[in-house]
Amino acid sequence: MNRLMLSRATLVLVFALSASTAIPTISLAAKKSAVEHGLVVPQVTYHTVDIDGTKVFYREAGPADAPVVLLLHGFPTSSHMFRNLIPILADKYHVIAPDYPGFGQSDAPDHTKFDYTFQHYADIVDSLLGKLDVKQYAMYVMDYGAPVGYRLALKHPDRVSALIVQNGNAYEEGLKEFWDPIKAYWKNDTPENRQALMVLIKPETTKFQYTDGMSDIAHIDPDNWGHDQPLLDRPGNNDIQLDLFHDYGTNVPLYPKFQEFFREKKPPTLIVWGKNDKIFPADGASPYLRDLPHAEMHFLDTGHFALEDKLPEMAPLIHDFLDRKLSRN
Repeated sequence: MNRLMLSRATLVLVFALSASTAIPTISLAAKKSAVEHGLVVPQVTYHTVDIDGTKVFYREAGPADAPVVLLLHGFPTSSHMFRNLIPILADKYHVIAPDYPGFGQSDAPDHTKFDYTFQHYADIVDSLLGKLDVKQYAMYVMDYGAPVGYRLALKHPDRVSALIVQNGNAYEEGLKEFWDPIKAYWKNDTPENRQALMVLIKPETTKFQYTDGMSDIAHIDPDNWGHDQPLLDRPGNNDIQLDLFHDYGTNVPLYPKFQEFFREKKPPTLIVWGKNDKIFPADGASPYLRDLPHAEMHFLDTGHFALEDKLPEMAPLIHDFLDRKLSRN
Protein backbone atom coordinates (compact mmCIF):
# COMPACT_ATOMS: atom_id res chain seq x y z
CA MET A 1 0.00 0.00 0.00
CA ASN A 2 2.86 2.37 0.88
CA ARG A 3 4.47 1.68 -2.51
CA LEU A 4 1.19 2.43 -4.28
CA MET A 5 0.82 5.70 -2.38
CA LEU A 6 4.43 6.57 -3.22
CA SER A 7 3.85 5.90 -6.92
CA ARG A 8 0.75 8.08 -6.90
CA ALA A 9 2.64 10.82 -5.11
CA THR A 10 5.42 10.59 -7.69
CA LEU A 11 2.93 10.94 -10.54
CA VAL A 12 1.34 13.95 -8.88
CA LEU A 13 4.79 15.52 -8.51
CA VAL A 14 5.62 14.88 -12.19
CA PHE A 15 2.36 16.45 -13.37
CA ALA A 16 2.87 19.39 -11.04
CA LEU A 17 6.35 19.99 -12.39
CA SER A 18 5.08 19.72 -15.95
CA ALA A 19 2.48 22.39 -15.25
CA SER A 20 4.94 24.72 -13.53
CA THR A 21 6.73 27.68 -15.09
CA ALA A 22 10.00 25.75 -15.40
CA ILE A 23 9.37 24.53 -18.95
CA PRO A 24 8.26 27.92 -20.36
CA THR A 25 11.22 29.53 -18.59
CA ILE A 26 13.62 27.15 -20.30
CA SER A 27 11.91 27.76 -23.64
CA LEU A 28 12.14 31.54 -23.26
CA ALA A 29 15.76 31.27 -22.24
CA ALA A 30 16.52 29.13 -25.27
CA LYS A 31 14.73 31.60 -27.50
CA LYS A 32 16.68 34.50 -26.00
CA SER A 33 19.93 32.60 -26.50
CA ALA A 34 18.99 31.84 -30.11
CA VAL A 35 18.34 35.53 -30.80
CA GLU A 36 21.61 36.51 -29.16
CA HIS A 37 23.48 34.05 -31.33
CA GLY A 38 21.66 34.94 -34.54
CA LEU A 39 20.13 31.47 -34.82
CA VAL A 40 16.46 32.36 -35.27
CA VAL A 41 15.18 30.96 -38.57
CA PRO A 42 12.33 32.89 -40.24
CA GLN A 43 9.00 31.06 -40.06
CA VAL A 44 7.72 29.60 -43.32
CA THR A 45 3.93 29.46 -43.61
CA TYR A 46 1.82 27.34 -45.94
CA HIS A 47 -1.32 28.53 -47.69
CA THR A 48 -3.94 27.56 -50.23
CA VAL A 49 -5.92 30.05 -52.29
CA ASP A 50 -8.77 29.49 -54.72
CA ILE A 51 -8.06 30.73 -58.23
CA ASP A 52 -10.95 30.21 -60.64
CA GLY A 53 -12.06 27.11 -58.77
CA THR A 54 -8.59 25.56 -58.46
CA LYS A 55 -6.79 25.38 -55.14
CA VAL A 56 -3.27 26.74 -55.52
CA PHE A 57 -0.75 26.08 -52.77
CA TYR A 58 2.12 28.41 -51.91
CA ARG A 59 4.84 28.86 -49.32
CA GLU A 60 5.46 32.27 -47.83
CA ALA A 61 8.04 33.74 -45.48
CA GLY A 62 9.68 37.00 -44.53
CA PRO A 63 8.54 40.53 -43.65
CA ALA A 64 5.29 41.49 -45.34
CA ASP A 65 6.63 44.93 -46.24
CA ALA A 66 9.97 43.70 -47.65
CA PRO A 67 10.83 43.44 -51.36
CA VAL A 68 9.17 40.36 -52.86
CA VAL A 69 11.14 37.43 -54.25
CA LEU A 70 9.00 35.06 -56.33
CA LEU A 71 10.35 31.51 -56.65
CA LEU A 72 9.10 29.57 -59.69
CA HIS A 73 9.81 25.85 -59.66
CA GLY A 74 10.58 23.36 -62.40
CA PHE A 75 9.61 19.83 -63.42
CA PRO A 76 8.98 17.36 -61.80
CA THR A 77 9.06 19.13 -58.47
CA SER A 78 7.22 21.97 -56.72
CA SER A 79 7.93 24.77 -54.25
CA HIS A 80 9.48 21.95 -52.22
CA MET A 81 12.68 22.52 -54.23
CA PHE A 82 13.07 25.89 -52.49
CA ARG A 83 12.48 24.63 -48.94
CA ASN A 84 16.09 25.24 -47.87
CA LEU A 85 16.54 28.55 -49.70
CA ILE A 86 13.35 30.21 -48.45
CA PRO A 87 14.44 30.69 -44.80
CA ILE A 88 17.80 32.06 -45.95
CA LEU A 89 16.18 34.76 -48.08
CA ALA A 90 13.34 35.46 -45.68
CA ASP A 91 15.51 37.34 -43.21
CA LYS A 92 15.24 40.41 -45.46
CA TYR A 93 12.81 39.52 -48.25
CA HIS A 94 9.16 38.58 -48.62
CA VAL A 95 9.42 35.19 -50.30
CA ILE A 96 6.52 33.59 -52.21
CA ALA A 97 6.80 30.15 -53.81
CA PRO A 98 3.70 28.64 -55.47
CA ASP A 99 2.98 25.14 -56.76
CA TYR A 100 1.49 25.08 -60.26
CA PRO A 101 -1.70 23.03 -60.68
CA GLY A 102 -0.71 19.42 -61.28
CA PHE A 103 2.36 19.79 -59.06
CA GLY A 104 3.05 19.65 -55.36
CA GLN A 105 0.15 20.44 -53.05
CA SER A 106 -1.95 22.32 -55.61
CA ASP A 107 -5.02 20.74 -57.18
CA ALA A 108 -4.52 18.54 -60.21
CA PRO A 109 -7.77 18.83 -62.20
CA ASP A 110 -8.46 16.36 -64.99
CA HIS A 111 -6.56 17.40 -68.10
CA THR A 112 -9.78 17.39 -70.14
CA LYS A 113 -11.28 20.02 -67.82
CA PHE A 114 -8.27 22.26 -67.23
CA ASP A 115 -5.96 24.13 -69.58
CA TYR A 116 -2.48 22.80 -68.77
CA THR A 117 -0.44 25.41 -70.61
CA PHE A 118 2.43 27.67 -69.67
CA GLN A 119 0.33 30.72 -70.42
CA HIS A 120 -2.33 29.51 -68.02
CA TYR A 121 0.32 28.91 -65.37
CA ALA A 122 1.60 32.46 -65.86
CA ASP A 123 -1.95 33.78 -65.53
CA ILE A 124 -2.49 31.75 -62.35
CA VAL A 125 0.71 33.09 -60.79
CA ASP A 126 -0.40 36.58 -61.82
CA SER A 127 -3.76 36.02 -60.12
CA LEU A 128 -2.03 34.77 -56.98
CA LEU A 129 0.15 37.87 -56.85
CA GLY A 130 -2.96 39.99 -57.35
CA LYS A 131 -4.66 38.34 -54.39
CA LEU A 132 -1.56 39.02 -52.32
CA ASP A 133 -1.44 42.64 -53.56
CA VAL A 134 2.09 42.22 -54.91
CA LYS A 135 2.97 44.89 -57.45
CA GLN A 136 6.71 44.31 -57.91
CA TYR A 137 8.93 41.28 -57.54
CA ALA A 138 12.28 39.73 -58.24
CA MET A 139 11.93 36.30 -59.87
CA TYR A 140 13.99 33.14 -59.40
CA VAL A 141 13.20 31.01 -62.45
CA MET A 142 14.27 27.41 -62.96
CA ASP A 143 13.31 24.89 -65.67
CA TYR A 144 9.52 25.29 -66.21
CA GLY A 145 9.71 28.39 -64.06
CA ALA A 146 11.56 30.24 -66.83
CA PRO A 147 8.75 30.28 -69.42
CA VAL A 148 6.18 30.83 -66.68
CA GLY A 149 8.15 33.77 -65.32
CA TYR A 150 9.04 35.23 -68.71
CA ARG A 151 5.42 35.09 -69.86
CA LEU A 152 4.54 36.92 -66.65
CA ALA A 153 7.25 39.48 -67.47
CA LEU A 154 5.76 40.05 -70.93
CA LYS A 155 2.41 40.69 -69.27
CA HIS A 156 3.81 43.10 -66.65
CA PRO A 157 7.29 44.15 -67.80
CA ASP A 158 7.59 46.98 -65.28
CA ARG A 159 6.90 44.77 -62.28
CA VAL A 160 10.08 42.68 -62.55
CA SER A 161 12.71 44.18 -60.26
CA ALA A 162 15.39 41.54 -60.85
CA LEU A 163 15.98 38.08 -62.33
CA ILE A 164 17.75 35.04 -60.91
CA VAL A 165 18.08 32.41 -63.62
CA GLN A 166 19.03 28.85 -62.70
CA ASN A 167 18.99 26.31 -65.52
CA GLY A 168 16.03 28.00 -67.16
CA ASN A 169 16.08 28.37 -70.92
CA ALA A 170 15.23 31.24 -73.27
CA TYR A 171 17.45 30.37 -76.26
CA GLU A 172 17.29 27.63 -78.87
CA GLU A 173 20.96 26.84 -78.22
CA GLY A 174 19.81 25.40 -74.89
CA LEU A 175 17.58 22.70 -76.36
CA LYS A 176 20.00 19.85 -77.04
CA GLU A 177 19.74 16.07 -77.52
CA PHE A 178 17.56 15.50 -74.48
CA TRP A 179 14.81 17.44 -76.25
CA ASP A 180 14.82 15.49 -79.52
CA PRO A 181 11.92 13.13 -78.58
CA ILE A 182 9.97 16.09 -77.21
CA LYS A 183 10.58 18.08 -80.40
CA ALA A 184 9.29 15.09 -82.38
CA TYR A 185 6.10 15.27 -80.30
CA TRP A 186 5.79 19.00 -81.00
CA LYS A 187 6.14 18.37 -84.71
CA ASN A 188 3.85 15.35 -84.90
CA ASP A 189 1.31 14.89 -82.12
CA THR A 190 0.72 11.17 -82.50
CA PRO A 191 -0.17 8.63 -79.80
CA GLU A 192 3.19 6.95 -80.45
CA ASN A 193 5.18 10.15 -79.92
CA ARG A 194 3.13 10.96 -76.83
CA GLN A 195 3.65 7.51 -75.37
CA ALA A 196 7.39 7.72 -76.03
CA LEU A 197 7.62 10.51 -73.45
CA MET A 198 6.16 8.40 -70.65
CA VAL A 199 9.73 7.50 -69.66
CA LEU A 200 10.18 11.09 -68.46
CA ILE A 201 7.59 10.53 -65.73
CA LYS A 202 9.06 7.26 -64.44
CA PRO A 203 10.76 6.97 -61.02
CA GLU A 204 14.17 6.29 -62.52
CA THR A 205 14.00 9.52 -64.53
CA THR A 206 12.91 11.54 -61.51
CA LYS A 207 15.88 10.21 -59.56
CA PHE A 208 18.16 10.84 -62.56
CA GLN A 209 17.21 14.51 -62.62
CA TYR A 210 18.34 14.90 -59.03
CA THR A 211 21.52 12.83 -59.19
CA ASP A 212 23.01 13.18 -62.66
CA GLY A 213 25.92 15.59 -62.90
CA MET A 214 26.10 16.28 -59.18
CA SER A 215 29.55 16.92 -57.76
CA ASP A 216 28.83 14.78 -54.70
CA ILE A 217 25.91 12.37 -54.64
CA ALA A 218 26.11 12.33 -50.83
CA HIS A 219 24.68 15.87 -50.89
CA ILE A 220 21.46 14.72 -52.53
CA ASP A 221 18.58 13.87 -50.22
CA PRO A 222 16.70 10.80 -51.55
CA ASP A 223 13.53 12.25 -50.04
CA ASN A 224 13.46 14.51 -53.11
CA TRP A 225 12.33 11.82 -55.53
CA GLY A 226 10.47 10.14 -52.69
CA HIS A 227 8.44 13.35 -52.42
CA ASP A 228 8.00 14.11 -56.13
CA GLN A 229 7.19 10.68 -57.54
CA PRO A 230 4.00 9.92 -55.58
CA LEU A 231 2.62 13.27 -56.74
CA LEU A 232 3.54 12.47 -60.33
CA ASP A 233 1.82 9.11 -59.89
CA ARG A 234 -1.54 10.60 -58.92
CA PRO A 235 -4.39 9.31 -61.10
CA GLY A 236 -4.56 11.31 -64.31
CA ASN A 237 -1.21 13.03 -63.79
CA ASN A 238 0.46 11.24 -66.69
CA ASP A 239 -1.80 13.06 -69.13
CA ILE A 240 -1.20 16.35 -67.33
CA GLN A 241 2.55 16.04 -67.74
CA LEU A 242 2.29 14.87 -71.35
CA ASP A 243 0.08 17.86 -72.16
CA LEU A 244 2.73 20.13 -70.64
CA PHE A 245 5.54 18.49 -72.62
CA HIS A 246 3.57 19.29 -75.74
CA ASP A 247 2.76 22.84 -74.71
CA TYR A 248 6.40 23.57 -73.91
CA GLY A 249 6.77 23.87 -77.67
CA THR A 250 4.73 27.08 -77.53
CA ASN A 251 7.50 28.71 -75.51
CA VAL A 252 10.11 28.48 -78.26
CA PRO A 253 8.36 30.94 -80.64
CA LEU A 254 8.26 33.36 -77.70
CA TYR A 255 12.03 33.26 -77.18
CA PRO A 256 12.54 36.40 -79.34
CA LYS A 257 9.97 38.25 -77.22
CA PHE A 258 11.63 37.08 -74.01
CA GLN A 259 14.95 38.30 -75.38
CA GLU A 260 13.42 41.62 -76.37
CA PHE A 261 12.21 42.03 -72.80
CA PHE A 262 15.76 41.43 -71.56
CA ARG A 263 17.20 44.03 -73.94
CA GLU A 264 14.56 46.69 -73.40
CA LYS A 265 13.96 46.43 -69.66
CA LYS A 266 17.49 45.37 -68.67
CA PRO A 267 16.47 43.77 -65.37
CA PRO A 268 19.39 43.20 -63.00
CA THR A 269 20.19 39.54 -63.60
CA LEU A 270 22.09 36.83 -61.78
CA ILE A 271 22.67 33.57 -63.65
CA VAL A 272 23.68 30.54 -61.57
CA TRP A 273 23.86 27.44 -63.73
CA GLY A 274 24.59 23.80 -63.05
CA LYS A 275 27.04 23.19 -65.88
CA ASN A 276 26.56 19.40 -65.89
CA ASP A 277 22.81 19.53 -66.56
CA LYS A 278 21.80 17.41 -69.56
CA ILE A 279 18.25 18.80 -69.65
CA PHE A 280 19.14 22.49 -69.78
CA PRO A 281 22.87 22.39 -70.52
CA ALA A 282 25.31 25.25 -70.18
CA ASP A 283 24.86 25.97 -73.91
CA GLY A 284 21.69 27.81 -72.91
CA ALA A 285 23.35 30.03 -70.32
CA SER A 286 25.92 32.10 -72.24
CA PRO A 287 23.42 33.38 -74.86
CA TYR A 288 21.76 35.42 -72.10
CA LEU A 289 24.78 37.71 -72.25
CA ARG A 290 23.86 38.75 -75.79
CA ASP A 291 20.78 40.47 -74.43
CA LEU A 292 21.88 41.06 -70.83
CA PRO A 293 25.57 41.96 -71.17
CA HIS A 294 25.77 43.15 -67.56
CA ALA A 295 24.33 39.95 -66.10
CA GLU A 296 26.39 38.22 -63.42
CA MET A 297 27.07 34.61 -64.44
CA HIS A 298 28.36 31.70 -62.37
CA PHE A 299 28.78 28.13 -63.63
CA LEU A 300 28.67 25.55 -60.87
CA ASP A 301 29.98 21.99 -60.87
CA THR A 302 26.56 20.44 -60.45
CA GLY A 303 23.49 19.26 -62.35
CA HIS A 304 19.85 20.16 -62.89
CA PHE A 305 18.71 20.71 -59.29
CA ALA A 306 21.69 22.81 -58.29
CA LEU A 307 20.17 23.94 -54.98
CA GLU A 308 20.32 20.36 -53.70
CA ASP A 309 24.08 20.20 -54.25
CA LYS A 310 25.39 23.75 -54.11
CA LEU A 311 23.17 25.69 -51.69
CA PRO A 312 26.21 26.79 -49.62
CA GLU A 313 27.66 28.43 -52.75
CA MET A 314 24.42 29.67 -54.27
CA ALA A 315 22.77 31.21 -51.23
CA PRO A 316 25.49 33.84 -50.63
CA LEU A 317 25.54 34.71 -54.35
CA ILE A 318 21.76 35.13 -54.42
CA HIS A 319 21.52 37.04 -51.16
CA ASP A 320 24.37 39.38 -52.06
CA PHE A 321 22.85 40.01 -55.49
CA LEU A 322 19.46 40.87 -54.00
CA ASP A 323 21.06 43.07 -51.36
CA ARG A 324 22.84 45.07 -54.05
CA LYS A 325 20.01 45.27 -56.57
CA LEU A 326 16.90 45.66 -54.44
CA SER A 327 16.23 48.42 -51.99
CA ARG A 328 13.37 48.88 -49.56
CA ASN A 329 11.16 51.81 -50.49
